[in-house]
Amino acid sequence: MKNVTDSFVFLGHWPSAGSFGFNTDILATNPINLSVVLGVLIFFGKGVLSDLLDNRKQKILNTIRNSEELREGAIEQLEKAQARLRKVEMEADQFRVNGYSEIEREKLNLINSTYKTLEQLENYKNETIRFEQQRTINQVRQRVFQQALQGALEILNSCLTNELHLRTISANIGMFGAMKEITD
Repeated sequence: MKNVTDSFVFLGHWPSAGSFGFNTDILATNPINLSVVLGVLIFFGKGVLSDLLDNRKQKILNTIRNSEELREGAIEQLEKAQARLRKVEMEADQFRVNGYSEIEREKLNLINSTYKTLEQLENYKNETIRFEQQRTINQVRQRVFQQALQGALEILNSCLTNELHLRTISANIGMFGAMKEITD
């Protein structure tokens, strides 16, 4: 502490170079110096400080205004996005409902189509069976007729003699001749 006070005392003994020097009388110099410095600062710095504060105030207001505009834009975009989301959700629900009803409709159509196809196949089967039965009946009739005809021919051939054969032919020729005269 002694060194600090010695340095102030030593500063007080400096030779003054004109009107500038250190006055070590604290009570006499500091309030006057401070009042002069503060007065000069207030007088000259008032405009600069006021300008700085006004500029800062404008920057803050502009930033607030920009923030408000951005906030309003963001709110507007959010509302639009929410509206689009609601619309898309409604469309999705509609597609879901339509999809389920479409699936049910297609299922019923497929079932009906399958029943119709089965019915047609059953009809074709029955027609085929009837056709095959008729064909088989006709074949059996033809065989029976052929066998009957062969049997009759065999009986006729075994029973007919040449004389009987000639008489039958003559009778038939006579009948044909009579028919011809009637038609002429």
